[in-house]
Amino acid sequence: MENAITVKDVTKIYKMYEKPIDRLKESLHPGHKEYHKKFYALNNLSFQVKKGETVGIIGTNGSGKSTILKIITGVLSPTTGTVEVKGNISALLELGAGFNSDYTGIENIYMNGTMMGFSKKEMDGKLQDILDFADIGDFVYQPVKTYSSGMFVRLAFALAINVEPEILIVDEALSVGDVFFQSKCYRRMEEIREKGTTILMVTHDMGSIIKYCHKVVLLNKGNFVAEGPPGHMVDLYKKILANQMDSLEEELEEMNDFSGEDARENGSKRDRAGGLMKEKLTINSSRTEYGDGRAEIYDLGLLDERGNITNLLLKGENFTIKEKIRFHAAIQAPIFTYTIKDKKGTELSGTNTMFEGADIRPVKSGDEYEVSFTQKMTLQGGEYLLSMSCTGFEMGEHVVYHRLYDVANITVISNKNTVGVYDMESVVEAKKIEAGSSGN
Repeated sequence: MENAITVKDVTKIYKMYEKPIDRLKESLHPGHKEYHKKFYALNNLSFQVKKGETVGIIGTNGSGKSTILKIITGVLSPTTGTVEVKGNISALLELGAGFNSDYTGIENIYMNGTMMGFSKKEMDGKLQDILDFADIGDFVYQPVKTYSSGMFVRLAFALAINVEPEILIVDEALSVGDVFFQSKCYRRMEEIREKGTTILMVTHDMGSIIKYCHKVVLLNKGNFVAEGPPGHMVDLYKKILANQMDSLEEELEEMNDFSGEDARENGSKRDRAGGLMKEKLTINSSRTEYGDGRAEIYDLGLLDERGNITNLLLKGENFTIKEKIRFHAAIQAPIFTYTIKDKKGTELSGTNTMFEGADIRPVKSGDEYEVSFTQKMTLQGGEYLLSMSCTGFEMGEHVVYHRLYDVANITVISNKNTVGVYDMESVVEAKKIEAGSSGN
């Protein structure tokens, strides 16, 4: 299949000066002395996007995601390297890019249409669809500098997606709109994707990355890390976020092992032979951990419905939280717990062995237990945090033997989000009331 976008050996270097005067000194120095430091926004980056593919670019802030999109769209020029694009591009970069703040919404629509190569007559034919999609009322006749960020993104996205582009490029813009507008945008993106439009997207919403992308390119500090299936790349990205660079490098070495045997199969054989579950998870390196030390949660796992250890769980499927505990003292009645919180710290769900009537008593020093909590994932798609503990009651007082706060993240992937925190799994029935019926 033909490439829509080919990025080859692209490097983007910015000159960083300590003082403004240093720029002048450098330009006037007879010996061409350098007064700047080089900052590599991108370093020898190469990848391809095939026609009709939806490709995501992910990475931490400062990894070069927006820079490469600007180079692809022609907003920036690379220092070295080349970018080849086949097809007309409609780009939705950072909020307001390409808009004149003094022009009205209507004037900006026509101006951007002209820049994309459309005639006034062609834009006349597209105008109503754009206005209907944006749904900002009479504000289209006002200067865009009077718009809220929400209205801005509505108009910008409506324009980008209704000009029938061969290539659509989206950079984080949808994070501004309300949830209903975001939903409408994603439905429209799905429609044009099915028609064969190539889509290149940057977003921090890992659910969207996994749901919509055929493949993902992972960047870190301007460098190419890996590309591959969305779920695997998101797992690698989580390791960067959790600062698990040693684990990341080991996995990359395994991915690039072409010694004649399947490295991933070899890895799975090693896993079956032994090893800890938590080594296959993204664990939070800055977790809070405390307790009196009489018990130790030495391993933990998140397992999907197929038994895979992963931070990525599908809404609507069963999943299991496992804890392995080693006791360093005799305890009469230990209680094992887990809690799932949102990013703001609100406790959304959780339980423990006491609530569930699965009491374990008593335990001796040296005993080890594995506790499994299996349940259905009904939380909406999004990012969550997992905490777990081993506690108990002694002389009427609550005692913490070992507690791990925010020890791991959970990314829930959803094909259907409802309103609120969790899905009540409504069964919907709709039927027509025939004329003359009582309606009962």
